[in-house]
Amino acid sequence: MINTILIYNHRGRFGAGGVAPVEVRITIDRKPYYINTGVRVRKNEWKYGRVVNRNDADTLNDRANIMLERVDNIINECLHNGEEIDVVAIRRKVWSPDNRRADDAEDVISWMSSQIKMMGVAKGTAKHYECSIAQLAESGIISKWSDLTVENLHRWDAHLHGIKKHRTNAEIKAGKPVEYIGQATVRNYHKDIKALLGRALKFGLIDKNPYDRMRGEIKRGDKETVEYLTKDELTRIERLELTDGMLSLARDLFIFQCYTGMSYSDMQDFRLADCHFDGNKWLVAKSRVKTHITYFVQLLPKALEVVEKYDGEMPHIAVQVYNRQLKALAEMAKIRKRVTSHVGRHTFATWALHEGVPIERVSKMLGHANIKQTQRYAKVLAKDVYKEFDKLK
Repeated sequence: MINTILIYNHRGRFGAGGVAPVEVRITIDRKPYYINTGVRVRKNEWKYGRVVNRNDADTLNDRANIMLERVDNIINECLHNGEEIDVVAIRRKVWSPDNRRADDAEDVISWMSSQIKMMGVAKGTAKHYECSIAQLAESGIISKWSDLTVENLHRWDAHLHGIKKHRTNAEIKAGKPVEYIGQATVRNYHKDIKALLGRALKFGLIDKNPYDRMRGEIKRGDKETVEYLTKDELTRIERLELTDGMLSLARDLFIFQCYTGMSYSDMQDFRLADCHFDGNKWLVAKSRVKTHITYFVQLLPKALEVVEKYDGEMPHIAVQVYNRQLKALAEMAKIRKRVTSHVGRHTFATWALHEGVPIERVSKMLGHANIKQTQRYAKVLAKDVYKEFDKLK
């Protein structure tokens, strides 16, 4: 039996200033072992297994929890490999990379890459981090810890704005003009690297996060261009006569998204067996794969048709393949919009708001962390309504 937990001052001794250590206690067959987290607080600053009553409480709690996470990961790896649990070896592994300031000879890119598995993020989110790290590495601007300056982050920002969007051979032959990645994509790259540097700060590898001096400088991008399908456009996709099996599959999944508001990852994780039938309707209350925030959905008739067609479990399809099929469906339905899996979720949100569902309820349906995320759909609807006045002129 192996258990791990954060505990405070197990020896009952206080140092200078009345502080004592927070430690990870590993219990193996009822025998305790201790690993220091590097966090030291006073007695009145530790309550219910957390640091309290301090301005830096969140930072210290994060640091202690990261150390606990490191210990758990190493133990799980030992169990997986059938190795003996050696606390001395665990202690050495936990502290060897982090009990010091970052050595400038250490490769920042390698350190960032090593953190992804330890962060416990969803598979799709991990891929986003990997992509952001790859973009940073490709630029060659930041490779050592001393390269982490505001000036170099601005240089990287300029580099990102110069990245061209991919064009297919057919698009090149057709003379499609060169386009560059948008501000929203650039910001996502910055957001990932900022989060990783925040982790380095909590570990004590750096004294400050250079992004803290760039507040407000990395703009969000144009959030007013949320694409969604109108009722007529969705009906045209639903009525397409299809003979290709992959196109039919993609359409089924897209219809399911449009009538549930689920993201691609949540749809792929969906099983009817996880739902509740109250005698009249199927109800869904699950945690989102990406954020672990609970969303609430009732399976409407068209969504339920799709679920029953596939025996209660959604078929798995790579998102790249899915989006290619959706692009083809849009062309067949003569829809002049860039239709992707996100558009299904956006279509549901705007449809619900258009039908008068309160924005607070829509937020719960989508599993948004706060209502601000949902408000952008309301802004898009308002913008489209105002466009109609141009016709009335």
